[in-house]
Amino acid sequence: MKFLSSRSTFLTSAALTVFAHSPALATVAVAPEDRDYLPTTIVVTGEIEGYVEDDGSTGTKTPTPLIEVPQTITFITDDQLDDQAITQLADALRYVPGISLDTGEGHRDQVYIRGQASTADFYLDGLRDDAQYYRPLYNVERIEILKGANALIFGRGGGGGVINRVSKKAEFDNADVGLGASVDSFGAFDLSIDANTPLNDNIAGRINVAYEEFDNARDFYDGRFFGISPTLTFRLGDRTQLTAHYTYDNDRRVTDRGIPSLDQAPLAGYDKTFFGSADFNLATNVAHIAKLRLDHEFTDELTLNVSGQYADYDKYYGNVVPTGTDGTNVTLGGYTSNTDRQNWIGQANLVWDTQFGGVGSTTLAGVEVSTQDTVASRNGIEFDGSSTVTLQRVLDVPNVSVGALTRASNSTLDTFSAYVQEQLDFGLVELIGGIRYDRFDLTDLLSATRNNRVDEKWSPRFGAVLKPAQNLSIYASYSTSFLPQSGDQFSSLSDLDATLEPEKFENIEAGIKWAPRPQLFATAAVFQLERSNTTAEDPLNPGFIVLTGKSRVRGFEASIAGEILPSWQANLGYTYLDGEIISDTESAVAGTRLHQLPKHQIALWNRVDLTESFGIGLGAIYQDEQFASISGDVVLPDYVRFDLAGYWDVNDRISMQVNIENLLDENYYPSAHGNNNIQPGNPLSATVGVKLKL
Repeated sequence: MKFLSSRSTFLTSAALTVFAHSPALATVAVAPEDRDYLPTTIVVTGEIEGYVEDDGSTGTKTPTPLIEVPQTITFITDDQLDDQAITQLADALRYVPGISLDTGEGHRDQVYIRGQASTADFYLDGLRDDAQYYRPLYNVERIEILKGANALIFGRGGGGGVINRVSKKAEFDNADVGLGASVDSFGAFDLSIDANTPLNDNIAGRINVAYEEFDNARDFYDGRFFGISPTLTFRLGDRTQLTAHYTYDNDRRVTDRGIPSLDQAPLAGYDKTFFGSADFNLATNVAHIAKLRLDHEFTDELTLNVSGQYADYDKYYGNVVPTGTDGTNVTLGGYTSNTDRQNWIGQANLVWDTQFGGVGSTTLAGVEVSTQDTVASRNGIEFDGSSTVTLQRVLDVPNVSVGALTRASNSTLDTFSAYVQEQLDFGLVELIGGIRYDRFDLTDLLSATRNNRVDEKWSPRFGAVLKPAQNLSIYASYSTSFLPQSGDQFSSLSDLDATLEPEKFENIEAGIKWAPRPQLFATAAVFQLERSNTTAEDPLNPGFIVLTGKSRVRGFEASIAGEILPSWQANLGYTYLDGEIISDTESAVAGTRLHQLPKHQIALWNRVDLTESFGIGLGAIYQDEQFASISGDVVLPDYVRFDLAGYWDVNDRISMQVNIENLLDENYYPSAHGNNNIQPGNPLSATVGVKLKL
C-alpha cells in the first residue's frame, strides 16, 4: 500500500495530451522525471490525474500520446492502486481483462496475456526484469500492460504482451513525507514510508521503504517482506539529467501450491487445507536492482537517453505439493529449487523529431546489449513414511528431507539488439513502421555437449492511425515476436531444444481510441494472435519431435478509464477471448480450447467522492469458466467477486480507508498451475488503513 498522497504528486507535469496538436492548447517545457523514453521537452496541457493516463511512450520509445499508438495499452495508476489498497502485482492484475493468473507454483508472478503464459515478460522502467519472484509495488508509480506481440520494442518473448512497472522518481517540485499503515482481518499488516525532497537546485532525492507481514485464510500461510528503494535525480545542465535508482527487496513466505482436483473440479470442502509441509514449504528471494539513466537534449528536436541496469536475484523455494486425490487419500510429491541470477543490461535510444515538407517525422534508432548468468539446481525430496496420506482437514504429512540432485544448470546468455522505427504524421493519417534485429546466444555450460544455440531474428512492426478528429483515432497494426526453444527463463538447454527453430508470434489488431475529454479515455479493439513453431510429436514417427504446433487466439477488448463525472473515477473493462490449438500436438489435438483462457472477463472499479471528505469505492470481477490445464480434464468454475471501499479525509494531513474484499463471500478459484495446484480465492475480508502526510 502506498501512503504518499498520489493526488498531490500524480504526474502533475508529465502528461502527454491527446490534443497535443491543437493550437488552442499551450505548449510548455517540462522535465518528465517519471517517463522512461521521453526527451525532456514534451507537450502538456495541464494536470491529468486519477485513473486515466495518456502517455503512450512505452509502446514506441518516443514521445507519443496514447491515442496515436496502434496497440492496446492498459494502465493501473498510483491513484487506483491506493484506492484498492493493493501492494502486490498479481492482485493489481486481477482487475485487468485479458490477463488471467497462474498460481506461479506459490512462489512467483506468472500470467497469461491473451492466452500466452509467461514468467518472464516483466519490465521495470522499460528494462527486462525476468527472474521468477513476487513483485511488490511500494516504489511503483503505475503499471502498464501492453497487449500483443511486439519484439521491436521489447525483444524476445512478450508473445501475448508485456507488463511494465514505472518506478517512482525523485522530483524537484515538492518536499513530502508520507507515512502509512494498514492491517487486515487475517492479521496481515504493512508499514511504508515515501519521502521526497529537493536537496538543492540540481539534486532531488526520494526514498521508499515498506515492511509487510502476510497472512490469509489458508492454514499455515504466513511470511514477510522488506523493501527499500532510494533514488536521486541530478540536473547536469539545462539539457541533461541523470537518474540513479537502487532497490533492495527481501521476501520470505510459505510456498502454497493450492488444492488438488476431484471429479473434474477443484476438491470441494478443503479450501483452507494446506497440502504441504508447514516446516518445509518455504520460498525466499533477495533482489538487488541498480539503474542509471542519462537523458540529454542535443537540440529541441534531437534527444538521447542511455540506461544501464544490474540485477542480482537469489531465489530458493522448497515445496511439498499435491499430485492427486481419490477423495479418500491424497498423494504428495515435491522438490527444492535454487536459482542465482545476475543480469547486465545496457540500452541507448536516439530520437529525432522534425518535419519534412509539412509531414511530421519521429525517428527512433536504438541498441540494447545484455548478459545473463544463471546457476540453478533442483533436488527431489524424501518422505519419512508414505507419500500417500489420508485426506482430512489438517493433513498428517510425514517429515520431509531434501533428496538427491535431479537437475543442475549453469547457463550464460548474451544478446545484442538494434532497431529503427519511423513515425510519419500526415495530419489525418499517421504511419508507424520499424524493424529490430536480435542476436540471441545461449550456452548451457553443464550440458554433456556444452549445448549452444545462436538465433538471429528480424522482427517487424507496421501500423496506421486514422485521426478524423484530434481526440479520435482508428488504427490497424501488425507485429511479431519470437521465443527461442528453451522456455522463457533460459536456465538450461537440452540437446533437442538446441536444434529447434524459435517459436513465433504474429499479432494483427484493429481498434478505436476516443478521448471525449482529457480526463477520460475509451478504447476498443479486435485482434488475432497466432503462435507457431511450438513443439509437437510427429504422428508418423512416435517419439520424434517436429515443429508443427500452432495455436490461435481471437478476441475483442473494450475499456473506459478516467473521470466519468466530476466526482466519479472509474476503470471499466471487458474482454472476449476465443483460443484453440489449430494443429495436433503431443499434448492435445487440433480444436482443443487453450487452458486458463476464460472466454469472458469483466473488471470494474469505481470511486465516487460523495463530499470533499468522504468517498466510496466499488469493484466487481467476473471471470468465465476455464480449463486448469491443456488436458481439459478439470474446469475452474466461473465466478463474480465484489469489492467495496470507504475513504475519509480527516484533514489535509490524515486520511483513513477501509477495503472489503469479496463482499458477498463468494467461493471461487481464480487461478491454477495444472490440474492439482488450484488456488482458492480469499473469503470475505477487510483491510483498514491510515495515511499521514507530514
